[in-house]
Amino acid sequence: MRILIYILAALVVVTLAAALYVRLAPVDTARWHVDPETVTPPTTPNYVLLAGDRAVAIDAPSLSVAGRLQAAAEAEGATLVAGSLGEGFATYMVRSRLMGYPDFISIRLVPEEETTRLHLFSRSAYGRSDFGVNTARAQRWLTAARGEGSTV
Repeated sequence: MRILIYILAALVVVTLAAALYVRLAPVDTARWHVDPETVTPPTTPNYVLLAGDRAVAIDAPSLSVAGRLQAAAEAEGATLVAGSLGEGFATYMVRSRLMGYPDFISIRLVPEEETTRLHLFSRSAYGRSDFGVNTARAQRWLTAARGEGSTV
């Protein structure tokens, strides 16, 4: 019985240490601020990449799209890691509510006459599965970029 208690205590300590590491680990901007148009997709399935022929055309000028995306990012508690949407390329970090796991969202806005082509790369920093979180976030942010009402 005593051994079982020690094993459980050790598991709790290891779990807490891992959670603290994930929460407090520094952000390597160079690793996460990547251009969705040129990135190599990860080997894990915990990402969404809408770039190239999968990029989304938005019927609005890029500054309007940038403002809508900034509002969506702020509503979800995202932190700007690098760049600026006003300049057309930015990366945000959003942490999960329970454990604080970071996800990174890189966005490139490309003006095209009267539309804006939006390239988006949303991915989890840790783990293999994201339980659809990145796909859901990409859909919310695309809805916001289109100006289709409240998304969060």
